[in-house]
Amino acid sequence: MQYPKAFQSLIAHFSALPSVGPKMAERIVLYLFKQSPEKLQSFAESLEELPRLKSCTRCFHIAEGELCDICANQRRDTTVLCVLEEPLDVIALERIGIYSGLYHVLGGLLESGKNDNSGNLRISELLKRVESETIKEVILATNPTTEGDLTALYLKKKLEPFRVKITRIGRGLATGGDIEYADELTLSAALTNRKELI
Repeated sequence: MQYPKAFQSLIAHFSALPSVGPKMAERIVLYLFKQSPEKLQSFAESLEELPRLKSCTRCFHIAEGELCDICANQRRDTTVLCVLEEPLDVIALERIGIYSGLYHVLGGLLESGKNDNSGNLRISELLKRVESETIKEVILATNPTTEGDLTALYLKKKLEPFRVKITRIGRGLATGGDIEYADELTLSAALTNRKELI
């Protein structure tokens, strides 16, 4: 039996999402079909709001305006800057509530191998921030993977001329792990036990 075109279209959209295959997408659409019109309307309105969100012009986290809530917060410590791969990593660190500095989202990691993708990352923006803002410490909080370590070493070399303290998150995180999936205790230990890169 064929689903109606609207069903097929929704299944195609959901199956294009990360970690969602065609069967899971089908289940999601069937679940939504069984919901009340009010719930579906609320869901649709949330989706309509998504294009209005953008990247913060300062740190590249998710924002509703020019600046995200973190950059706009006057109580944040503007002397410490934590460099992360993606906005989900910012959310993971904010959830533990022990870090009060600012962030910089790279938008990815350097790839190991022959391809130089450094131009696709927000490295030049990071260097401009360190030069123009009152940054005293840069925490390199990239994932403990080959690409994360490669990116941290690359950034360390780029940051050395600015004479700021450069630290790397502690190894509370398992090698090959992802910050966004780490539990709060592990993340807290990794941030607290950061080491200066020499």
